[in-house]
Amino acid sequence: MTPVEKSPLTRKLSAFVALSEVELAVLDGLHQRRRSFVAGRDMVHQGQSAQAAYILSSGWVCSYKIQPDGTRQIVDFQVPGDFLGLRSVLLRTSDHSFEPIVNIQAVEVLAEDLLAAFAQTPRLATAILWAASRDEAMVVEHLVGIGRRDADARMGHFLLELGSRLALVGMGSKEGFDCPLTQYHLADTLGLSAVHVNRVLRQLRESGLVTFREGHVTIHDYGRLVDLAEFDPAYLDQTGPLLK
Repeated sequence: MTPVEKSPLTRKLSAFVALSEVELAVLDGLHQRRRSFVAGRDMVHQGQSAQAAYILSSGWVCSYKIQPDGTRQIVDFQVPGDFLGLRSVLLRTSDHSFEPIVNIQAVEVLAEDLLAAFAQTPRLATAILWAASRDEAMVVEHLVGIGRRDADARMGHFLLELGSRLALVGMGSKEGFDCPLTQYHLADTLGLSAVHVNRVLRQLRESGLVTFREGHVTIHDYGRLVDLAEFDPAYLDQTGPLLK
């Protein structure tokens, strides 16, 4: 296997399309500008223009918006294989910020290189559009969660989604996954206070469903957690390639 074939992005896109050698070569060409970023320092700022997109190779990133009163709403988390700032490149201005949660490795992708890749390999462009559409579907689910799910179901749904996303790139399973998020990250994501997050995690643990401790999520009863959260993974569209 070549390095690009083993990359998280290739594993992710392969859930939608069986990539050809030509498409893999073009994808490899997008992986040339490798960069490192330290935890806690924004790599893209809200309102920033003329920035590149990034492909996350390792580590975790959060995308967030700061409100006028200084409060933060985390929109989503990016895990290896995800694009960062793809929409902002095409719209020319970033509508939110990206902050590494841990030290990360990412590939910088300039807009002109991305558009050239799209022109050369339309199927690859379709696969990346699938990834972007899937990200949008997740944001919709997060909105539904904050607006309509109670705290236990909201937390359970979020953890099940993370597990499914990580399983797609070989970093998680129905039994659990490593997770560097703090209770403050969870609070800013789920619209809860940190105290409430602590209480919900304790309830889920005492119910024998899931334990989140020392950077690892352990799912004790996947079926019951799915029932509690009413988790239907269809929106993640991970059933296998549609394009051969």
